[in-house]
Amino acid sequence: MKKMAALLSADWQWENATAGATAGLATVTFSHPLDVVRTRFQVYDGRISNVPAYRNTPHALFAIARTEGLRGLYGGFYPAVLGSTISWGLYFFFYSKAKQRYLRNREELSPGLHLASAAEAGALVCFCTNPIWLVKTRLQLQTPNQIRPYTGFHDALRTIFKDEGWRALYKGLMPSLFLVTHGAIQFTAYEELRKVLVSLKAQENENPLATAADLLDSVDYATLGASSKLVAVLTTYPFQVVRSRLQQRPSTTGVPRYMDSWHVVKETARFEGIRGFYRGITANVLKNAPAASITFIVYENVLNMLKFSRREH
Repeated sequence: MKKMAALLSADWQWENATAGATAGLATVTFSHPLDVVRTRFQVYDGRISNVPAYRNTPHALFAIARTEGLRGLYGGFYPAVLGSTISWGLYFFFYSKAKQRYLRNREELSPGLHLASAAEAGALVCFCTNPIWLVKTRLQLQTPNQIRPYTGFHDALRTIFKDEGWRALYKGLMPSLFLVTHGAIQFTAYEELRKVLVSLKAQENENPLATAADLLDSVDYATLGASSKLVAVLTTYPFQVVRSRLQQRPSTTGVPRYMDSWHVVKETARFEGIRGFYRGITANVLKNAPAASITFIVYENVLNMLKFSRREH
């Protein structure tokens, strides 16, 4: 019996990881041009900048498409796909494992334990993927005028390692660890909103044996995903700005634009005020609200499909 339970548990974790990885891939493909725009807005401080000035999100999209083409709009796409697929796969996997561990002596998880599960998963993913995100940021910021441009993902990794050392690959790790709260807030909000919605639908449904999969449809998952993402974005966005500014490529003399997170905070507050910490927020919301919906629709549906397939066998 224990062996069967262990096998079912392993299947469940595998299904969660597969659903998470598939969801991550679908999300990145759809939303990448807005991600490029967001990153360029985040590092533009109005003083010294290697990226052009854009009036707003539509203008940025149009200007990049006109001057750089698809290559510009999809700069950093490979590390984005790689990082997102690995991150989502590991995130859902670690998250479900943490929830299972906390559920051993409980019937239901409290919001605090949902938060702990999500934070634990996020911190583990952070250490694994920071070099990928750093390369993605630098490729997104590359313009046709760039001196000694990176030719791609592997060239960027080699060049950074050679010119700046391995520590450079972990620039922005501190704000990334703070950004773990983003995932924690999003998943907690998602789980809690999902419970409320299932409860409301169960009251309307005449079948007492109906499960959450029976009660909720893709529109529900889309709404839940977008709502939970919006809550998380507004709370944690300044950390994203700090991380992007830290991960910029140094000048041709090798001097980084900012020395550490505190330096970014001081300079941004001094010259740009609160507004500086929310640069690119429009592109971020446009990117993340629909993207979160797609992620959770794909995740829930792939998971249901895999579970149904297992029951059939």
